[in-house]
Amino acid sequence: MKKKYFLIAFVGLLTMGVYGQRPNAAYMSYIEAWKEVAVQQQVDYGIPASITMAQALLESDAGRSELAVEAKNHFGVKCNNDWMGGVYYHDDETQGECFRQYGDAAESFKDHSLFLKRPRYETCFEIAVEDYEGWAYRIRQCGYATDPMYAQKLIRLIETYRLDTLANGNGVKRVSEVKEAAAAQERSQTDGKVAKAAVVHKTDVIAVVTHDPEPPYVAPLTEKEEKENFFLEHPKHRFNGVAFVLAREGDTYSNVAFRLNVRERDLRVNNDALGRDLAVGDRIYLSPKKSTGANEYVWTFPGQTMWALCQEEGVKMEAVQKLNGLDPDIRVFHIRQKIYLKKVKDDALR
Repeated sequence: MKKKYFLIAFVGLLTMGVYGQRPNAAYMSYIEAWKEVAVQQQVDYGIPASITMAQALLESDAGRSELAVEAKNHFGVKCNNDWMGGVYYHDDETQGECFRQYGDAAESFKDHSLFLKRPRYETCFEIAVEDYEGWAYRIRQCGYATDPMYAQKLIRLIETYRLDTLANGNGVKRVSEVKEAAAAQERSQTDGKVAKAAVVHKTDVIAVVTHDPEPPYVAPLTEKEEKENFFLEHPKHRFNGVAFVLAREGDTYSNVAFRLNVRERDLRVNNDALGRDLAVGDRIYLSPKKSTGANEYVWTFPGQTMWALCQEEGVKMEAVQKLNGLDPDIRVFHIRQKIYLKKVKDDALR
């Protein structure tokens, strides 16, 4: 009989570990302090307050992590090429990684929202704000975190602390309101433009399926026309003997490769960009970069990335690392140092 009771107790503890956790006083206090800011992000940017709060709790340990205390960074947002603010170095997946530093936590909340408005996360906004599970899994799929259980951890926090109710009564439309508005619009269609319309719900995103005739056929652009249009929008530049264009809003390595009729992987290799997203203003080299630079050497500055330096100088990252004896795992320079772009005599290195 004792074995039976022990088995029941063990299963109960296991179930609690999988499906929930006991409320934590520090977490409750944090939620109370920042719930209005989280709701405001939903109103201003369309990011669910539940997701914002869950990420803040998880990434900052309710404001108690080193990053949150020292850098006021509550979301673990790292530096990137276009970050012009303060920086804080902290060991994460690798040693001494560069993280964004803020004046206060409220600034961190707002920057987190702007961070999620980048093209990388645009598919998240196809999901209704009430569908916190959909958001959690989509953010993980878009690459916010490498933890394979990241989405489940967010969902567990939301359900334990009822974060899905934060926006109630704050002027944010609920699914029922949207559905009712859609139904009213459907009933008002009396001119025959939308015939036999049916409302389809998937993750609470409402779409109207119509039976209108096929739209007129529009011939696609030829390969030549596609390239000509691309270069009208992206004027060519040249540095270190290699042509490049500057990325614009909405550009990705995938769609740029399509418009130029080249393999995406080849375009990424030309730009040392395997596993990297394209940001506005990035140089996109149209052919392989050189193994040596136009200058003999350059001086780095703290927070500068190896990738950014090599893109600016039009040289291959592997060549610069080899020439300077740098560990390939070093991605960010923490001090001002001299980096050679060409071979020099031994006495010149002394």
